[in-house]
Amino acid sequence: MRTLLLIGLAAVAAAAGWLWLLGGAEEVARRAAEGQQAAQRAMAAPLRALRAGEPGALAALFGVAFAYGFFHAAGPGHGKLLLGGYAAGTRVPALRLSGLALASSLAQGASAVALVYGGVWAFGLTRAQLTATTEAWLAPLSYAAVGAIGAWLVLRGARRLWRLRAGATDATCCGHDHGPSAEAAARVTGWRDAAALIGAVALRPCTGALFLLVLTWRMDLVWQGIAGVTAMALGTASVTVAVALAALTAREGALAQLSENRTLARAAPLLEVSAGAAIAALSWQMALRLV
Repeated sequence: MRTLLLIGLAAVAAAAGWLWLLGGAEEVARRAAEGQQAAQRAMAAPLRALRAGEPGALAALFGVAFAYGFFHAAGPGHGKLLLGGYAAGTRVPALRLSGLALASSLAQGASAVALVYGGVWAFGLTRAQLTATTEAWLAPLSYAAVGAIGAWLVLRGARRLWRLRAGATDATCCGHDHGPSAEAAARVTGWRDAAALIGAVALRPCTGALFLLVLTWRMDLVWQGIAGVTAMALGTASVTVAVALAALTAREGALAQLSENRTLARAAPLLEVSAGAAIAALSWQMALRLV
C-alpha cells in the first residue's frame, strides 16, 4: 500500500512541477478556454434538434453540456482549489471526498437554475444582466468564502499544533501524554465542513449554465435545459473529483513516510495550515483579477 502511495505522490509532484514550473498551467488554461468555446458553439445544433423533436437530440445535448463542464473545470477556477486544498489539509475518506466534490458541482448547477429562473421570472433580467450579476456580486462573495475557509483551516491547524505542544509539556511534567493521538489530530470533520465547502463553490454559478438555461427558457425547453445543466455539473465534477483525489493521494503519501506517532501527529496539522494558507492566498489572487 505504501508503494502505491509513493507512486501516486511522485505522479502528483511531477504534474505540479509541469503545471507551475514549466508553464503547463497556461497551456491547460488556453486549451480549456478553447474547449469551452467549442462546446458552447456546439450547443446550438442539439437545441435546434430538440425543438424540432428529432430523435437523439437530448443525448447530444447531454454530451455537449458534459464536455463544456469538463473544460470549464479544467481551466482556472476555485472549485478545484478548494476541494484539492481541503483534501491536502484534512484526512477525509476518498468516498466522502468524492461525494463532496460531486455535491459541490451539482449545487453550483442548482444555483444557476435558481438565479436564472428567479431573475427571469421575478425581475425580468436578460442573460447579460444575469452574467453581470454573477461577476459583480456572486464571484467576489464566492472568493471571499473560499478565502475564509482557507483562513479557518489555518486557524484549526494552528490550534491542533498548540494542543500537541501543550500535550508534550504535560507529558514532560507528569510522565504521560495528555495530547491528542495521531488519529485524533487527523480526525474526519463533519457536516459543517461539507456545508461550507459546497456553499462556497455554489455561490458562483457557471456562466455556461446561465447561457444554456436562458436559451432553453426562451425556446420553451425548460426541463431539458435543467437536465443539460445537470450533465454540465457532472462534467465539472469529473475534474474536481480527480483533483481532490490526487491531493488526497499526495497527503497520504507524505504521511506514509512518517513512522513515529508523534511526528505523524505534528505533520497532519502542519499540512492543514499549509493547505489553508495556499487556499487563502490563491483565492485573494483570483479576487484581485476581478478588480
